[in-house]
Amino acid sequence: MAYSCQRFICIILSAIINQTNFIMKLYKIVAGVTILTCITTLLFMSAFAREQPQSGYILEHEKDIAKNEPGPHEGSGTTTAYSFFTKATTSKLVFRKRVLHPGASIGYHPQKEEEIYYILSGAGEMTMNNEKFTVQAGDAILTLPGSSHGLRQTGKDDLVILIDYQKHE
Repeated sequence: MAYSCQRFICIILSAIINQTNFIMKLYKIVAGVTILTCITTLLFMSAFAREQPQSGYILEHEKDIAKNEPGPHEGSGTTTAYSFFTKATTSKLVFRKRVLHPGASIGYHPQKEEEIYYILSGAGEMTMNNEKFTVQAGDAILTLPGSSHGLRQTGKDDLVILIDYQKHE
């Protein structure tokens, strides 16, 4: 009987030791995954912090973001697009500069939100709700939701515009 009891205790202790080894291995795996998760999170936050400066402003230079593109909204010709602040993911504004080179246009399209076009230089013909009118340096056009518009460069010089609107929600 004493031998059976000792054997039973040995079996129980062996099972406890094996279970403890299993728990220790499991603990090491969980700890490793937790450490990797923390490192990944810190790296992500560090990268995000570089994109979203804590200084209260973002400075961008147009020479760093210029892209040659066809006329937007199925427009014609060649344009140079400057999409400012695309990495400011929390901003609700879109701010762009676009240069319509001779013969280029922004295709006629419906407007879903308020949008401002400001003509910096050059001349063009704007079509607003199927009505055409001339635009030139110093003109500002507010397009309202539900309207449709397009813009075509005219003359020999580039048509340079600023565009501002609120991001789609």
